[in-house]
Amino acid sequence: MTPRYASHCFCLHHEPTAILQGMLFRRLGTSGLQVPIISLGGWLTYGRTVNGDLVKDIIKYAFEAGINYFDTGFYLYVLAYLLSTKSPFTLAEAYANGRSEIEMGRVFRDLGIRRSDLIISTKVFFGTGGKSPNDRGLSRKHVIEGTLQSLERLQMDYGMSRTPMSCANTDLSLVDILFAHRPDPNTPMLEIVRAFNWLIDQGKTLYWGTSEWSAAQIQEAFDVAEKHNLHAPVAEQPLYNALQQHRFKKDLVPIFEKYGYGTTIYSPLASSLLAGKYNNGIPPDSRYAKNADISYIKALVDKLDSPEGKAQIGKVQALEAVAKDNFKGVTTAQLALAWVLKNPRVSTMITGATSTEQLLENLNALQVLPNLTEEIYNQINEIFDA
Repeated sequence: MTPRYASHCFCLHHEPTAILQGMLFRRLGTSGLQVPIISLGGWLTYGRTVNGDLVKDIIKYAFEAGINYFDTGFYLYVLAYLLSTKSPFTLAEAYANGRSEIEMGRVFRDLGIRRSDLIISTKVFFGTGGKSPNDRGLSRKHVIEGTLQSLERLQMDYGMSRTPMSCANTDLSLVDILFAHRPDPNTPMLEIVRAFNWLIDQGKTLYWGTSEWSAAQIQEAFDVAEKHNLHAPVAEQPLYNALQQHRFKKDLVPIFEKYGYGTTIYSPLASSLLAGKYNNGIPPDSRYAKNADISYIKALVDKLDSPEGKAQIGKVQALEAVAKDNFKGVTTAQLALAWVLKNPRVSTMITGATSTEQLLENLNALQVLPNLTEEIYNQINEIFDA
């Protein structure tokens, strides 16, 4: 089922002036929720290397540009790779103890944006570095306690925007989408689905979804939900970009089509690798350089010097040539993002930005999208062996 679209116009009131005229929205799967095709996530940046007024400027810019969906949880696009290679990392490093939720929640309050104008998602599974065996996973205990802790960090009560819904002595703090950040083979699926169902019934989240689940695990969740009359998940948050697309296309697309499952794509630029940023080494102002103290970032840097890493850089250089040969003033990053957006199974694409300039570059992928012909699209597919 192809997602439906809606149009949303916007104007930017500060430099740099955008060439964009509007934001496209797509339905999140078969739910009634409309999401912008470009959204913004925190990952390693907000609450770690980017703080204070800069976070506020980026989020304000994004909102004025039509982005109203913000993913506040940390997504580890490298986790599967690290687990497969047994690379060392710590969850406390990865999640920065929930500072992204705290920082982004503060900015939403400071900007005075109506809560009802925002779509907020977060995740539960890994916790924030606690040592107890119940501080991670998808047990009913951790799903509920972890979600309540996220809500406490976000402070996203509807009362903050003085809407008619606000009411003294009433807790209206919720997230719009809550993702099960990874599958949990140690917890029965019925317990998992019931935990998310309880949070929906209690008004703590409006929808729930999965992240990095297999097609078989998603199928089991639907089977359990149908059998016990519980809320089924509405979307998957998978890794998907030109360099890493096999699992999305081969394993997940059939289940997406079967249930009209939505997608909130993460790492569309493979952490800036597809932007060509690392074609000639590690720039000192890059995310890799700024987070060099984190063990899994170091693992990625080391991978760039491997035969696989060098082969990937060669493909990115070929993508850069396609951008130069077919477009005027289009960056490699914009073409890579437009390639992701051209897939009708993509509901929204979560991007990251450490400056308003970087955010604007990402947004301008919307101008590339209508000019990405099937011929150019197939040329890109040939480069990446799609």
